[in-house]
Amino acid sequence: MTSRQRDEHPDGIDRPLDPQPGHSSRGRLERVLRRGEFAVTTELNPPDSADPEDVYNRAKVFDGWVDAINAVDASGANCHMSSVGICALLTRMGYAPIMQIACRDKNRIAIQGDVLGGAAMGVANMLCLTGDGVQAGDQPGAKPVFDLDCMSLLETIRIMRDNGKFLSGRKLTTPPQVFLGAAINPFAPPFDFRPYRLGKKIAAGAQFVQSQYCFDVPMFRNYMQRVRDLGYTEQCFILCGVGPLASAKTAKWIRSNVPGIHIPDAIIKRLEGAQDQKKEGKQLAIDIINEVKEIPGVSGIHVMAYRQEEYVAEIVDESGVLKGRRPWKREMRSDDQLVADRLDHILHDDIVETQSDLVKTAH
Repeated sequence: MTSRQRDEHPDGIDRPLDPQPGHSSRGRLERVLRRGEFAVTTELNPPDSADPEDVYNRAKVFDGWVDAINAVDASGANCHMSSVGICALLTRMGYAPIMQIACRDKNRIAIQGDVLGGAAMGVANMLCLTGDGVQAGDQPGAKPVFDLDCMSLLETIRIMRDNGKFLSGRKLTTPPQVFLGAAINPFAPPFDFRPYRLGKKIAAGAQFVQSQYCFDVPMFRNYMQRVRDLGYTEQCFILCGVGPLASAKTAKWIRSNVPGIHIPDAIIKRLEGAQDQKKEGKQLAIDIINEVKEIPGVSGIHVMAYRQEEYVAEIVDESGVLKGRRPWKREMRSDDQLVADRLDHILHDDIVETQSDLVKTAH
């Protein structure tokens, strides 16, 4: 049986996978990680649109190259299509979304409802975030909530899943089956505290984590050494955040304006010395992947390519991290093909069949 057959329900791509012993979800990402395969995730830049095709077109560029797609929840405190809405569209087409949940905009009542709604739609992965402050976005007058933070959010969903209860103690009829994630930043001070903060997130319920962009491999290597010493790589899957830089100018702007992203001078000098800085930025991401994939305890990469999504497939392919493995790829379903054939026949064929003939053909 191929990995594709194992990672797709025989009754339809929009159906959850069969439960597996020791798995908390029925999703594809958890299966890949627990099989010991090097996982690849990415982010879908949310549209400022109500058109579902804007989501589908953005997802298509990742098709067959990633194991899961983050549905971003108003990152940077800027409003876009909601992560719940994006997840609804992605699950409908068979993709494996990671539903980001930020605590900035909703209280615990709304969040618990979204957890149930997401799980009911087939969302198997949820990433818990505190969220950026409203002052970071384009509507700084918005009222922040922060009823929970990332730690208490992890605990909340873990209680819902494992104990079958709301925070109020009221019982759930059907608990959500979800794989819980969180974000980490090994590159922000205080550096010595960062491994212990990961431990707190694991204790709260994190089963996988995605890191902030890594542009300083030695710093990340030191972080991973400490994490291994503490035994955390045996308790949690760690995905290193990577991504292309469009230019030296972009790198300087990010370093000065985006908190928590560390870009060494050597990276900027490399970009400045390149004839084609965008191409060099892509190669830089590939080079970083080739280094971090050899670090013990790293279970995968999280590729963030904001407004450079077309490079994700090239980066994954040229880095060789999949080692010949092909993640799930959406293919046209048989019922889709039948409808397409019938439509083509109606539009281009002079022969008119009866309804009974069409029924016979369908069966």
